[in-house]
Amino acid sequence: MQNTSHAVMAQRFEPADSPDDFPTPPWATRALVEHVIGAENVRSMTCLEPACGRGYMSRPLAEYFLSVDSADAYPYGFGAIRDFLTHPYEGHSHDWVITNPPFRLAEEFVARAMTVARRGVAILARTVFLESVGRYETIFKEKPPTVFAQFSERVPMVKGRVDQKASTATGYAWFVWQKGEALLPPRLSWVPPCRKSLERSRDYL
Repeated sequence: MQNTSHAVMAQRFEPADSPDDFPTPPWATRALVEHVIGAENVRSMTCLEPACGRGYMSRPLAEYFLSVDSADAYPYGFGAIRDFLTHPYEGHSHDWVITNPPFRLAEEFVARAMTVARRGVAILARTVFLESVGRYETIFKEKPPTVFAQFSERVPMVKGRVDQKASTATGYAWFVWQKGEALLPPRLSWVPPCRKSLERSRDYL
């Protein structure tokens, strides 16, 4: 019989006023740096995580970046309380903006991040974020991602917590914009199987 639990199906259809609280397993963030951006390329750089929640993405980013600023529109007890879309961040104030934004606000997050970041923007989103005429017109036609990095493994996300035993039927990918790169066709890549090598026991504490 098919498993139809929320963790497995991971539809993430949230009300308009929902914080869309689906924390990112830390290994998936390490995978971005290790297999997409390159750890050697960010050691001296700064990063902003503007939808930090409880810090499940900020903490692994801090393992690589010189400094990581964390904020969220909701009070999770980690990072400053700031709405990324309305807070007056200075342009080019951080080298990178990296986040797992609320899905319904992902387009707005990308547009805002492109003004805040000096070097690059990366968002973790469902693979289906590639679809829709609206996103094509507002983002992809004029500012396609430099790299679309599809996870070869599933990235299970559970509402309100990280769960080492969770599973999912939803595919996720990293959408990466590297500023200053020549406008070339987006590069398709895959994040190789890496959960076992990048997972840490402390990630689920």
